[in-house]
Amino acid sequence: MKSQQPAGVPGPDSAYRRHRRFVRLGQLLLALGAVILIVHWLAHLETFGPAQPEGWVDLVAGYPMGALFLLGGGVLAGRKAP
Repeated sequence: MKSQQPAGVPGPDSAYRRHRRFVRLGQLLLALGAVILIVHWLAHLETFGPAQPEGWVDLVAGYPMGALFLLGGGVLAGRKAP
């Protein structure tokens, strides 16, 4: 049975789908942040060879970037349903 929503007016189903997309995006960002942090940590342990990450990589793409991804993913994944 179809809902009685007028054409062009978003219903509760579309709001829920949009909410779920944001939650899934947040979960993806959480996973990506964890991968960035783990790979960066393993690089410091010299798992991939004797070379350490360069200083600018350490400041930009290392722990701060992983933390930003975790933080942004946590905010998106923790959204309350409308």
